[in-house]
This record gives sequence, structure tokens and C-alpha cells, in this order.
Amino acid sequence: MKPLSDRTANFTDSVIRRMTRICLEYGAVNLSQGFPDFEPPKEITRRLAAVAEEGPHQYAVTWGAANFRTALAEKQSRFMNRAVNPETEIVVTCGSTEAMMAAMMTVVNPGDKAILFSPFYENYGADAILSGAEPIYVPLVPPDFRFDPNTLEDAFKQKPKALILCNPSNPSGRAFTMEELSVIAELAQKYDAFVITDEVYEHIVYAPRKHIYIASLPGMAERTICCSSLSKTYSITGWRLGYIIAPDYIAETARKVHDFLTVGAAAPLQEAAVPALYFPDKYYQELLAAYAEKRELFVQGLRSLGIPCNEPEGAYYVMADISEYGYESDLLFCEELARKAGVGAVPGSSFFRENINAYIRFHFAKKQETLNEALNRLADIKKKMS
Repeated sequence: MKPLSDRTANFTDSVIRRMTRICLEYGAVNLSQGFPDFEPPKEITRRLAAVAEEGPHQYAVTWGAANFRTALAEKQSRFMNRAVNPETEIVVTCGSTEAMMAAMMTVVNPGDKAILFSPFYENYGADAILSGAEPIYVPLVPPDFRFDPNTLEDAFKQKPKALILCNPSNPSGRAFTMEELSVIAELAQKYDAFVITDEVYEHIVYAPRKHIYIASLPGMAERTICCSSLSKTYSITGWRLGYIIAPDYIAETARKVHDFLTVGAAAPLQEAAVPALYFPDKYYQELLAAYAEKRELFVQGLRSLGIPCNEPEGAYYVMADISEYGYESDLLFCEELARKAGVGAVPGSSFFRENINAYIRFHFAKKQETLNEALNRLADIKKKMS
């Protein structure tokens, strides 16, 4: 038999999803794959029940049902502080995962370069490989996960076609400041590069930080492709409703890529999600307050157990330092943690380009009782992991 494609040789299956399978095997509390164990808002689950009877059950317009795009444009125009045209600037995708892949394939040719901050969400590396791009990695240096502007400019001097920006960042929880975003924007314009953003945690940014859309900075709207989804904001990760917001000339091409990748996102789910897009500001304030409570409970809980970790500025992930346990492999540590302590985490090495095995990632998008159970299981962790 002839060999399979070369493009798949340089990455594995998703370590995050692998850890979910390990959690299931050992009955561990799954703090690895970032999905909630609480229900979505009743307004959309009730609407979903009605849609099951009423429809639609056939294809929507390839780039998104008209009423969904209209509602999304109104919501994002409010938060992005600019008018988003639902007819020309939106592509509805099968989750933000497809949005990012479609964005990469829209702007990047095989052989082009793309900047990725490290640590990065594991899909980005695969996206670069599958689109034929050559990644340039710029470190976000632990424990604060800041970047060096000079190092970033050195990367831009290699003439990349695009920079991928996850803000707030998965896995580090960084919420980029105006100063940092201004540096990125200045360099993107100076070296004529696109910025592809992953902003799925745009509504989970903790005070005193605020989410800043880089597309809102001067000169950036025309070169920014905003990717996001409804998954995290409305606790519907399984619905796979994502989107691209981009200037019309970019969106037009992204629609063609999207059409041949997946044809379209699920029509019944688009219909059911429309009420969520009209939620008032109070919903987003309460969402943030709930996650702030979870962050406080879990971060302080880890620290009280003697587990060093960062305090995320956004999203719902915590990077815990495991260097004192003496494991050469953080993957082995996570497998043993699930087996011996009954708690699932993701090895940090799956996010870092650098050879770093000192961190694991937990998430806290869980009920408080679930987080307390996980913390109880992590008690005496040194003894359990010895």
C-alpha cells in the first residue's frame, strides 16, 4: 500500500480528548476537556424542544441562517463597538475549530509562515500544518505568560502571512492588555500581516481586565479575522456553532472554504440559539460573576493544598506547576493523576512548543460541588503521586 499523507505525520490525536477517555476509564473528575457539567440557559433548551417539532430540519444558507446572522450581528456590533454587516461579514461555522481552520485556509498559502504564541491551544499547530503553513513560535514566558516585543518583532521580520491570537488565552488564561495588543497591531501593520483571533472566551475576562477586540484598534479592522463561537458563552459546547467575522472581501473567500469543508452548521441548532443572541447585558454580567466565583474557589483550593498555580485573567483554565513531583513526563503524570487521585488534567507539553514538562492544565467550568470533589481528591496529592 502507498503511504498516507505526509501532512498528518507531525501531529497526534488530541491530547485533551485523549485525557477525557482516560477520565472515563478511571472514573476521574474530568477537569481536562473544557466543557461544563451544568445546563445551558432554559430559553434555548426550550426553543430547541420546539424546533424539534417545528423545524427547520433541512440545510440553512451555507454561511448561516439569515435570522441567526442578524441576531449575531446585532449582538457583536454591541460588544465590538462597530457595525457588523450580517449579509457580507459573517460566516457561521461548525464550531470555532472550523472557523479557525477556514480562516487559515482563507489567508495562508502552502509555504507561508504564521506566528503562534506558545503555549497555544493544540489545534493551532495542526491548523498550520493542514493549511501548509510554517509556524513561527513566540513564547509567552511562564509564570506570567508575557511576550517580549523584540522577540515578536523578530518573528514578524520573517514575513509571516498571519498571526494567530487567542485572547483570552487557552491554556494560560492571559487577557492581553491594550499595550500588548497595540504592539501586535503596530507590527501587523508594519509587516503587512493578517491577525486571526480566537475569542471564544470574550465574555469571561476577570476584573480589572476587560476584553479588548484587536479589530477595534486603529487600522486593524481590515486585516483581522475574528473567530468565536457560542460554546463557552452559552454552555453549549456540543452544539458546534461558531462563526467568523471579517471584512467583506475576506468573508467572501472564507464562505467558499467553509462551503467545501462542512457545507453548513446545523440548521435546527442555529434556530434554537437565536434567543440567546438577544440576551441583555445582565446575562453576560452574571456569567462572568459565576465564573469568578469558580475561579476563586478552585485557585484558592489548589493553593491551600500546596499546588502552585497561576490566577487566570480570563477563560476558565489554571496552569498548575508539577515540577516538584519529579516526573520526566507530564503526560505520565496526568495519566497517574487520573488513576491514583481520580482527577483529570491535560499535560502542559501539549500546549508548549518549548520542551517544558513542568505544568498541567485544569479547567473549572464545573458546578461548585464538582470542583469541591476534585479538590477533595487532590488532598494528599504528594503522597498519592509518590
